[in-house]
Parts: sequence; C-alpha cells; structure tokens
Amino acid sequence: MNEIGALEALLFVAGEEGITLNELAQLTKSTTDHTTVCLTKLKQKYDQDETSGLTLLETADSFKLATKKVYSPAIQLYAQSPLSKKLSKASVETLAVIAYKQPITRMEIEEIRGVQLSSSLQKLKLRELIKEIGRLDAPGKPVLYGTTDYFLDYFGLNDLTELPELELEQELTNQSLFEESADF
Repeated sequence: MNEIGALEALLFVAGEEGITLNELAQLTKSTTDHTTVCLTKLKQKYDQDETSGLTLLETADSFKLATKKVYSPAIQLYAQSPLSKKLSKASVETLAVIAYKQPITRMEIEEIRGVQLSSSLQKLKLRELIKEIGRLDAPGKPVLYGTTDYFLDYFGLNDLTELPELELEQELTNQSLFEESADF
C-alpha cells in the first residue's frame, strides 16, 4: 500500500474537520516523523501540480485537504449558480439539525441523521447558511457548527426563537405505537 496514497485517502474521508498527525500515524501504522515526511511530500505534490485544484492545509493541529485559492472564483460561481440555489433534501435536513441543536459537530449531525454527510456541510457553508462557531474541547477538537445571520434572513426569522416548535408529542406517540406493536 502506498503510504502517501493512504494519507490522501484518509484526508479525503476526514473532510473539512481534518485529522491529526497522531491519528494519521496510527491509522497508517507509522511514526509521526515518517508521517510528517509523507505529508510534506503530499503538500509539495499538490503545490507543484498546476492541474490539481487541491492543497494540504495544517490548522489547529489537524491536516485537511482544501481547494487552492486560485480556484475560488469557480467555487463561488458554483455556490451562486442556479444549480445550487435549491437546497437538496439532505441539505435541508442537515440545516434543520444544526438550527435546532447548535452548537453541534459533524459527528453529532451524522448520528442524528443516521447517514454520513457528504457535501451538505460544504454547500451550506458556501451558501453562508452555516458557519464554524468554535471547536469542541475533545480529542481531535471537532468543529462546532451554527447558523448565520444570513440563515435568519433566508428563512425570514428575526432570531432562532422563531423556529417552529418541534413536535415532541408526535414523536413520543409514534414511539409508544412502535413499542406496543412489538408486543404482538
């Protein structure tokens, strides 16, 4: 197995949250020194390859893949294009979870939704509906997400207290129906 390829795959899967040097070394069964050398080679590979739109960033003790600044106009056009104007069902569900549960991490959102987030968070960030509002004081320092002022404008709200109440009674009723049917 190619170590640089393995690092690249892990960085891709880690997404915008990134992954620490120690985690990368553990997952590739290597030392942190060797992993650092491989990460340096990977960064050089991206920086020297003019046909690649990616670069490797190190932020807050984490490494992550990002797009090169030179491609930001294309990304901005994508974020503002008619193709991206309508939010997908997955994006709306993700946005709802963030709105009601903020501050919240990507893993917490995935647990609630029961699926891995693909590009929903990126699209919501590009559309300025959500933002990073800090980091959780936990291993890996995961990013905490919250809604933006633009989110309030987009949905015609003055503040988050105007969000519709969640129908917890309906959820409890549905839960008790399932419990009763299990007795049959």
